[in-house]
Amino acid sequence: MGRDGRCAVTPGIARLHAAPSLAGPGRLGLVTNHTGVLPDLRPAAPALLEAGARLVALFGPEHGLHGTGQAGESEDSRTDPVTGLPVHDTYRCDGERLDKLLTGSGVDALVYDLQDVGARFYTYVWTMSDLMVSAARTGVRFVVADRPNPLGGLVSEGPPLDPAWASFVGRAPIPVRHGLTCGELARWLNASVVPQAAGRAAGLTVIEAAGWRRATTAEATGLPWVAPSPNMPTPATAAVYPGTCLFEGTNLSEGRGTTQPFEIIGAPYVDGRFAPALAALGLPGVRFRELRFTPAFHRHAGRPLRGVQLHLTDRTAFAPVRTAVAMLATLRRLYPDDFAWRPPAEAGGRHFIDLLWGSDRLRRAVDAGADPLPLCDPPAPPGRWAGDDALLYP
Repeated sequence: MGRDGRCAVTPGIARLHAAPSLAGPGRLGLVTNHTGVLPDLRPAAPALLEAGARLVALFGPEHGLHGTGQAGESEDSRTDPVTGLPVHDTYRCDGERLDKLLTGSGVDALVYDLQDVGARFYTYVWTMSDLMVSAARTGVRFVVADRPNPLGGLVSEGPPLDPAWASFVGRAPIPVRHGLTCGELARWLNASVVPQAAGRAAGLTVIEAAGWRRATTAEATGLPWVAPSPNMPTPATAAVYPGTCLFEGTNLSEGRGTTQPFEIIGAPYVDGRFAPALAALGLPGVRFRELRFTPAFHRHAGRPLRGVQLHLTDRTAFAPVRTAVAMLATLRRLYPDDFAWRPPAEAGGRHFIDLLWGSDRLRRAVDAGADPLPLCDPPAPPGRWAGDDALLYP
């Protein structure tokens, strides 16, 4: 801990840069994007090459290698202009097609280095999961250069996904806020999910983030915050995201097209009753401020909206999932003729809220006017669902 109270954390990619042999022998592929930087902000790919790593290919997730794609988009780049390495787009690629992409790349091992935000529906971890399955099937080793969970690792929240509702915003039965690092999640997946899908576990190595502790959130690591995707600009965004992302399954704006996505929620039909109704709930760690805003793009683009901004007063006490569920129930109660779920036609025939929640239980409870809060598991240590064997950090 430094004089400024910040914890000195060395991410796994920095440890690999200092000792490329940690990835093992052979040709390496790097699964990365713009978040794949060293603590001094040097991009990892050219830095690894300069350090002598046998890097031969790059693999990009949703939003692309450079992070320019919006939600549900990637990039069409085939060659990295900085390193000259081939770029393979993994977004919306799985199964046999992903196996062929992996074998065709000529790599002996994949190194995964993406900054997650700690929520089940953030797709980077499912890119990791899909690649681990393909790596197990094709005999490619898998290395996770671990990074801190920006929400800390003391708490998991929300119910596990029902496998009947699996999708790319949730492939496996983990809580909404899972409380693990990517390296810990990889250990859990390799013990429980990968063998079922591939017939065997992957050859997994996790390069730990030295100095990280479970109580350490993003602001306390001392590491620079690089927005993991276009609508995740700050650690405060990540703190509310496990809850307010649920509004993507509704007819409200979740703040995309503004400078504070996921921190502000609104719709054309919301009026002055919403903020006081939320304040009356006494939800811990958060206060609600009424505001008006006009999104520049995405849902309700160009329309004046009214809603609320979430202001966190106690990050430890704040429960993002329970807060968002209480907000949904309040909207249904106040605006029964206007509040609506995103149409199933926009999500392949299923309600997108069901894919985000991991079942249809939340939607059905809210529509019935029942109290949905009992559906939210109370915050619990990650070991409660993942098992202590998955955990790497104290």
